[in-house]
Amino acid sequence: MKRAVLLLATLLAGAAHAAPIAITNATVMTGAGATLDHATIVVDGGRIRSVGSGAAPPGATIIDAGGKTVTPGLVVGMSDLGIDEIGGVREANDTEARKSPFSASLDVVPALNGRDGGIAVARAGGVTRAVVGPSASRDIFAGQGALIALRDGPDVLVRGRAFQFVELGENGAEAAGGSRTASFALFRNALDEAQRFAARKGRGGGGDDGAHENIYQRADTVALVAVVNGTQPLVVHVERASDILSVLALKADFPKLHLILFGAREGWTVADRIAAAHVPVITSAIDDLPDAFETLASTKSNVGRLVAAGVLVGIGTSGGESTNQPRNVTQFVGNLVAQGRMPGGVGVTRDQALSLITRNPAEIFGMTDTGTIAPGQRADLVMWDGDPFELTSAPVAVMIDGVSQPITSRQTQLRDRYLRLQHDTLPLAYRP
Repeated sequence: MKRAVLLLATLLAGAAHAAPIAITNATVMTGAGATLDHATIVVDGGRIRSVGSGAAPPGATIIDAGGKTVTPGLVVGMSDLGIDEIGGVREANDTEARKSPFSASLDVVPALNGRDGGIAVARAGGVTRAVVGPSASRDIFAGQGALIALRDGPDVLVRGRAFQFVELGENGAEAAGGSRTASFALFRNALDEAQRFAARKGRGGGGDDGAHENIYQRADTVALVAVVNGTQPLVVHVERASDILSVLALKADFPKLHLILFGAREGWTVADRIAAAHVPVITSAIDDLPDAFETLASTKSNVGRLVAAGVLVGIGTSGGESTNQPRNVTQFVGNLVAQGRMPGGVGVTRDQALSLITRNPAEIFGMTDTGTIAPGQRADLVMWDGDPFELTSAPVAVMIDGVSQPITSRQTQLRDRYLRLQHDTLPLAYRP
């Protein structure tokens, strides 16, 4: 078995990018609600040409999956990949700017590090694309996030300034002056300033008239113009049900807002209102403890109830100790499948679980050609040595845009280096 896996990885790595690749005899979980047995996936030019029961095209490099499961590459709906290599070391953590005079205009792109060790670890776990978001500190606005592809090498950026991130709820209240009344007043004022700036610029005023009256820096106001115009999504971190409803109510005054809720651990209690507003949610799959006053209604059935209500849900990592590893998203959604079997629990089906970490987050953030195995989609594929939702399973091959990727990391290198050392042998670094 081990030899077969190594041979498969070698074949993928050696497959010529210019020639079509046909992965045959695969169990294909498409990410769009279907599972195909003994299927063939044809990849050409970085895209999926076909998937189904057809034969491999002439001249294609054929890879026999041997019945193994192939899924779309995993898409993590929120993470700090590439901007936080060591959370406890200030110099290696670019998630927040505690002393900066800027807020909404901050952009994670210049800080992205494609060599971040966490990217290799996540890729080895099957993650091929991720949403990278900043964290708020001194202000409710954290700045602008990015979309990345976890391809090998320094160039991981897919799209910069992909969304704006704002912190409301308890943390936002603290940053704004100690109360939710302050955070929502500051939030509305910032959006008003952006609208006035855009209107003055549209009248030929250059956007400068009256700028001295603004609370925010000019650069921050300029950055928020795309938010009030609806051309840049606004990710709003809220947990409490009342905060969620207050955010949804903003659409009455700012109808063009493209809202995405992040967190929403009490979302299940107002799931019908979220669904009616057509606002998607990025949340955690396993945060179910009332660890704050704003999360008293937390339950592991949150995602299942949101999905059942018709809300478009994707899974992200929240930064908490239990959920800050993007590679663990398959485990998280596996828990959601099991939740449906618990007395009184509401979970998701296996197909829905896969969509939570592939198609849905891709759709929420506008990556419409990613997240499913279908003709025309990007060839982001993961082949597994077992059930993707089982802890004992792992990827044996990862492909991004039709190019095979390494599934090694600093962790695996250290494991292999020291695994078979004799007790009387010094570590390699200490050899004379």
